[in-house]
Amino acid sequence: MAPTAIESEHPYEGTAEVQGDAARAVRQARMRSYLMCPPTYFDVVYAINDWMRPGEPVDRDRAMSQWCELADTYRRLGHEVLTIDPAPGLPDMVFVTDSGLVVDGVALGARYRSPERRAEAGHVFRWFQQNGLTRPAVPRYVNEGEGDFLVVGDVILAGTGFRSDPRSHAEASAHLNRRVITLNLVNPRFYHLNTAVGVLDDATIAYLPAAFSPESRALLERMFPDAVVAAESDTDWLGLNLVSDGANVVLPVQAARLAEQLSDRGYEPVPVDYSEFLKSGGGIKCCTLELRGFRKLRDAGNQG
Repeated sequence: MAPTAIESEHPYEGTAEVQGDAARAVRQARMRSYLMCPPTYFDVVYAINDWMRPGEPVDRDRAMSQWCELADTYRRLGHEVLTIDPAPGLPDMVFVTDSGLVVDGVALGARYRSPERRAEAGHVFRWFQQNGLTRPAVPRYVNEGEGDFLVVGDVILAGTGFRSDPRSHAEASAHLNRRVITLNLVNPRFYHLNTAVGVLDDATIAYLPAAFSPESRALLERMFPDAVVAAESDTDWLGLNLVSDGANVVLPVQAARLAEQLSDRGYEPVPVDYSEFLKSGGGIKCCTLELRGFRKLRDAGNQG
């Protein structure tokens, strides 16, 4: 089935009904604004997670081709793609989602744990300042942006255990005026929350229970009884590092079982090959920072 198009006169959201079995739900597709960074300098020259193998050859042309296909996929689905210029000497800057969190147009920057990535945060923070986002702030505590902070409706799920400091959760809650729920990651293969949880819509997630402590697993079960439970075979391809507009779910083409589960729930899987970035432990969501409220701010500024 072809991806579900966004059909609405409203500039920010649309209703998409997935055809098929009557048991499948009606899904809402909302137009999104995404910030991306081209992989001009992408490489694996250090190891800061269990996926990285310095010295393993990186095909930069293949990486650029896959990145362009992802950006084009978002545009075909009706979304806006903005870009930030890459900086030499920052091979992981393509994973821009780790450099901030934007909710209702309010921006919170990042503070990286690894010295190799710390300069990335400044580039993205300046982009926030130069593009009219509200109250951009630099966090006091280690906070790796949408790597560890995932917005689900009015709640933010926040990961800790390997990267973000748990004290950054209260800091994010205060700045963004959202309830933040702490989740403890226990498997170093899933070093960021967005490698173990994929947000499907404002009330639904997909996740891998084995990535979490028993307490966090129980919490997720209570909060999301209808969640999609992923198989570990799909997480071998970072299948949960996905991007959803509420109806169309962009995910790795290799995550076939997860795609089938999503289809059974009424979502439209949109598979792309993003395998070159696995060499650095990165995936689709890693390269996609959602700018919630950005269009509304910009349109209000244009009218003013």
